[in-house]
Amino acid sequence: MHIEISYGNIKHSQAVDDHINEHLNDRLSRFVDKLTRIEVHLGDVNAGKAGPDDKRCMIEARPARHDPLVVESHHSDLYRAINDATHKIERVLDKKFEKGSHH
Repeated sequence: MHIEISYGNIKHSQAVDDHINEHLNDRLSRFVDKLTRIEVHLGDVNAGKAGPDDKRCMIEARPARHDPLVVESHHSDLYRAINDATHKIERVLDKKFEKGSHH
């Protein structure tokens, strides 16, 4: 599964890259033949200032021959924002492909 990660106004981290790749591959591997790519966009809403829910993770899944599906999560901890967004996109993909398989 092709995963692209972009960092907005936060510093690139190999540990975060590894977490994203491992977590998405673990949670979304059953969709690998249905997705062309996954884009993950990370950012700090408060531009480095501390604050509640200031870390943002947006995940865009691109199913073949379908419109992109997008979810977003905010949290004070970047890893929790990533995990929450991953859970959200997993539910969206489950719903999309479960629905599509009944037609």
